Amino acid sequence: MFFTLSKVLWVVAEPGNLLVILLSLGVVCLAFRWRRLGRLLIGTAILAALVIATAPIGQNLLLTLEDRFPQPRPLPAKIDGIIALGGFTDQFVTKARGQVSFSGAVERLIELAALSRRYPEAKLVISGGSGDLYRQDVKEAEVLGPALEAMGVDRARVVLESNSRNTWENATMTRDLLQPKPGENWILITSAFHMPRSVGCFRKAGWTVIPYPVDYNLEGTRSVRWGFNFTGGLNSLSLGLHEWIGLITYRLWRRTDAMFPAPAPAIR
Repeated sequence: MFFTLSKVLWVVAEPGNLLVILLSLGVVCLAFRWRRLGRLLIGTAILAALVIATAPIGQNLLLTLEDRFPQPRPLPAKIDGIIALGGFTDQFVTKARGQVSFSGAVERLIELAALSRRYPEAKLVISGGSGDLYRQDVKEAEVLGPALEAMGVDRARVVLESNSRNTWENATMTRDLLQPKPGENWILITSAFHMPRSVGCFRKAGWTVIPYPVDYNLEGTRSVRWGFNFTGGLNSLSLGLHEWIGLITYRLWRRTDAMFPAPAPAIR
């Protein structure tokens, strides 16, 4: 139920969709002579679009997320396993075309391949099924064979978890599959903006991991600036807002260990 409800609610909450809904309702109100309400809705949508195009709201949301967990330096000498969360391929296009179709988060796979060579004894795990509400017939982890070979990763080393549909299921299903032992060192690779929620889920599942953020969108505070770019502003707002709503929702449903998970205190 949680998975279905989250997908349905985001359809309405997604900023682009919300603007279209406001404009459509405004036009309907004008057609039925509810002119004051219609003008209010249309004016609100236009004002919101101008703010999205000019103010760095989405950039600030993303930067706060991306800066939460720093790069782990140095990494432990012994690593027992490396987990990469899915979301870097379009499994439906991949299966239909017979060629791997990557998304913008391909850095997750690239870093998995790089770390696999650095730690040749470590277990390799890719966790990702299908996050599509209507398409559960093709799982992301199941179509990654050609991509792994292209990256020089030995497929025999890779454990594929292909049933998870969201971050919470990434954590719990991977835990159940791998049965990590206390004291082991496991690296978790995912996009920097997604790392707080991911770490929170793994901690709630009783698994302490080493965060390894990749796939950054911003170079830092210098890249957060005012301008006029509606497409860019809408994309960053949608990405950042989706993650913040996810953090709040997951905490309310007790699927993370904190509202905004933070790095573990350094041991001295």
